[in-house]
Amino acid sequence: MPSHVGPTLSGVRVLLAALAATLLVAVTGASAAPAAKQQDASVFGGLGTWTDIYDGRVYVQPEATAARIAARGVKTVWAETANYRASADVVQAERLGRFVEALHARGIRVVAWYLPGHVNHGRDIRRARAMLGFRTANGQSFDGIALNVEGTRLRNVALRSRRAVDLTRRIRREAGGVPLAIVPFNPRGLERRPTTWPRFPWAELAANADAFAPMIYTGGAYTGFDATYGYVTRAIRLLRTHTQDPDVAIHVAGGVANRLGREELEGFAAAVVDDGQTIGVSLYDWETTPASAWRVLAPLGR
Repeated sequence: MPSHVGPTLSGVRVLLAALAATLLVAVTGASAAPAAKQQDASVFGGLGTWTDIYDGRVYVQPEATAARIAARGVKTVWAETANYRASADVVQAERLGRFVEALHARGIRVVAWYLPGHVNHGRDIRRARAMLGFRTANGQSFDGIALNVEGTRLRNVALRSRRAVDLTRRIRREAGGVPLAIVPFNPRGLERRPTTWPRFPWAELAANADAFAPMIYTGGAYTGFDATYGYVTRAIRLLRTHTQDPDVAIHVAGGVANRLGREELEGFAAAVVDDGQTIGVSLYDWETTPASAWRVLAPLGR
């Protein structure tokens, strides 16, 4: 037997050991922290507002609505394309396209959002993909997309979580250069009512998202400046803790807009200002936001 066989086998063993160690480090590192953000989250920044598929008046005259939104200084519109109950993958596609083009003409970004139900996973995937494939009559597309991970129709919580994560991973992979945000359950709300979605998959979603836009609703449930301020502050801090990312990009969505009195609105605004690290702010939604609220919100978007 040639004398070099022994050293060669030894070298192979060393290489295998090194490879195993490298894989171990890679695996443990991936599980310990979220993956690096993949796209520019600034799409989700600044002063925003929301529309949904039930806002009939928005689409009666899309161009006029876009003009009114622009007059409020809005930088980003979050426009719902569908939910898991809708009859189409993109609701009112022609009018939505006109709305997108009118907003773009005024320098306003448009983020599409979809609410999955997790019961029909194939439908959820198709409708999420529809946001990526959507084009207006003149070939314009959305500036960003978002998945509203709040649907609890599927009672099997473990399966619900797996499907939410799988959907996010698929869409992040297929989105390419299109930024993706997660609209999660209100972290403070889940802290108060953990049975709504036990072991919500914060870190797994964060690993595949460029930003989070939590719906931190206090209107109608909390009264006064202090209660609202404390609730919003706690929710933002919990989101950073749960995602294991102190620098996670957060667009804070408050509301419901017409249920916030003056003190509650000022408490919400103060919490956002004092946090000092969020990238955007809005109230849900455009149809229910009174003029008095815009005067409070406007400075936050600058």
